[in-house]
Amino acid sequence: MNRHQFLRTSLAVGAALVFTPYRLHARHSGSSHQEAGVPYWKEMVAANDRHVTALMDQGEEANRHGGRSGGYNFAMIASSYACQDSQYHQDRRLLGLLETTIVQLKRSQQPDGTINAGNLESPPDTAFIMEPLCAGIFILMALGDDALDSILASVKAFVLKVGEALVTGGVHTPNHRWVVCHALARLNQLYPNPVYVRRIDEWLSEGIFIDEDGHYPERSMNYSDVENNAFLTMGRLLGRPGLFDSPRKSLEMIYYYMEPNGDLVTFDSRRQDQYANRSIVVQYLHYRFLSLEEGNGRFATIARQIEGFPGFDRIIIGEALFYFMENPQLRKPLPPAESVPTDFERVFASSSLVRIRRGNTAVTLFGGVDWPLIIASGRSVSPNFFSYRKGRAILKYLRMSPAFFSMGYFRSEGLRHEGNKYLLYQKLEAPYYQPLPDNLKNAAGDYELSPSVDGRFWSKMAFADRPVSNVKTLESTVTMTEDDGKVTLEFEVTGLEGVPVTLEMNFDESGYFVGLEPADGSGENFFLPSGEAEYQCAGDRITFGPGIREHGRIHRLEGEQYSVHFGTLRTRGTHVYLTGHTPFRHRLVFS
Repeated sequence: MNRHQFLRTSLAVGAALVFTPYRLHARHSGSSHQEAGVPYWKEMVAANDRHVTALMDQGEEANRHGGRSGGYNFAMIASSYACQDSQYHQDRRLLGLLETTIVQLKRSQQPDGTINAGNLESPPDTAFIMEPLCAGIFILMALGDDALDSILASVKAFVLKVGEALVTGGVHTPNHRWVVCHALARLNQLYPNPVYVRRIDEWLSEGIFIDEDGHYPERSMNYSDVENNAFLTMGRLLGRPGLFDSPRKSLEMIYYYMEPNGDLVTFDSRRQDQYANRSIVVQYLHYRFLSLEEGNGRFATIARQIEGFPGFDRIIIGEALFYFMENPQLRKPLPPAESVPTDFERVFASSSLVRIRRGNTAVTLFGGVDWPLIIASGRSVSPNFFSYRKGRAILKYLRMSPAFFSMGYFRSEGLRHEGNKYLLYQKLEAPYYQPLPDNLKNAAGDYELSPSVDGRFWSKMAFADRPVSNVKTLESTVTMTEDDGKVTLEFEVTGLEGVPVTLEMNFDESGYFVGLEPADGSGENFFLPSGEAEYQCAGDRITFGPGIREHGRIHRLEGEQYSVHFGTLRTRGTHVYLTGHTPFRHRLVFS
């Protein structure tokens, strides 16, 4: 539907509705910025109104959430209609927008009640839409406005059909179970039905896994937001405060994963965010709710910090009004602040990750990939094992890649803590293969298609049945020590001699360097052949070195498992390389 069709449909529906006798039987009169608990209330209302204006002017071109936009649009339109401080408060034009949004949702609904919003006919992807949609319905139902009767009846038909899909439909991933339960809890709030609660209890009976550190199964900062949201909402709407235990533990851990600017460490994730930044801003409402629900002063302090982080204006001020409208708890003043540490050293044993913070300096060391190495969503495979930040000067990651039989980046077999040292270690073996024993040979030469012993490739060679010889080995050790924010890394790579070794550092692209040499004409790749270099960004700086350059191997560092399918793990930023040969011993200092 284009803009003109959208407006024509909206205004036609609105014109029909405007002649309906209008009486406001308000069970609540909408929220007001006079509530002192939300100092940015006016800004939220104004931002929500801007999106409603964009929907009126641009139609579907104003959508922000892809296939889930219908749910968010409905919630945001409902919030402007219900909010006393909105320029659209009880504006009859919004009734047409709401009806048009419902029409679009129904048009996308499949016969089984699901919609295609990601995976096809997916119960969990449909459930994601239900959070904002049901919140919007709740906001409108609470008004007691007769003019909304036809809209509420129409949207009820849509969501009840979704409910039929959610009480029978399946899932793909761990977090999907709780997304579905979240949606069913919201449905049950609107249209109570024991079938919804029984289905929630059926999923909950599988148990909620959260490890000793605070990770859900996917160890993902992206999906921890989804899961925390689900358990907090279920606990609130079903009257089960015991469901707050897991998100509370998760949020306690997440603070230690937070960089000084609000970025979250994702090296140990088992999902797609292991190569990306995720901001703690998405967890803001969770910290805020629990701080208010339980009088948690530490969570209140973290919430106040988040209010100053990049992205808060877009994620919270720009899009979160409906959460505050449907949950009055969020509108209360935060409890008194309690101190949170900014000087700490923490080991997260479940994922072999170390976090060190000294004020504005933050260090991460990671050695916890999932073995055997299998390139798939759901497994931790990131070669990023070190990061270092001083304010806005950011080394995103450091990797190491020996050119050893194209086996790719160094990935540690765990993490050891010895005194004041942390050690990462990996041993690689690459054999050659002998003829099969006579009793396993066949004249047709037709042998099992199987992986090589080192896992690099597959062939019809029955590798597991063959004797091996000429076994080549490579042992890599990285030792880290830290002293008041100054970090020393010692690299030792031994075994087969003459193997090229490449250290790859990726810095945030916002800064600039002193002391590097271009590696090519791209402006993105540099060598540090000797001495020290300095990276500067917005007045903050990282000094690192000494450098070394013995060869120019800076491409195809991922290894054969990626290159055979033309894959790459290269990310945005400025790349700095140090290179040498085995036996390779080098000491690198960051300060």
